Amino acid sequence: MKYSESLKKNAGFSAVYRNGKSNADRYLVLYARKNGMDINRIGISVSKKVGNSVIRHRIKRLVKEAYRLNEESYSLGWDMVVISRVNARGKDYHEIENALLRLSALSGLMKREMKA
Repeated sequence: MKYSESLKKNAGFSAVYRNGKSNADRYLVLYARKNGMDINRIGISVSKKVGNSVIRHRIKRLVKEAYRLNEESYSLGWDMVVISRVNARGKDYHEIENALLRLSALSGLMKREMKA
């Protein structure tokens, strides 16, 4: 069963920016809004300020993997946009995962039975 897919179009990102709530920490900014569907959609944005394409793609892979491995902990019906900050450059998987989970919990995206 598929629980999520990617946000790809600029209109999808813009809708989340305009109508979503945001939370941030040193490494990531998370925008979230309800989408009225029974799946989650996630978009990841890494600016050129963060680094070259290799660095940017690595951060995208880390965020995507952190979400994938914890996907069953998320409530369904959300659009999320994760924006990387410059401080995320060079961080390991666990630091990125902790940042994503902390922001997701603050945003109310996690199922209630999650022990955080």
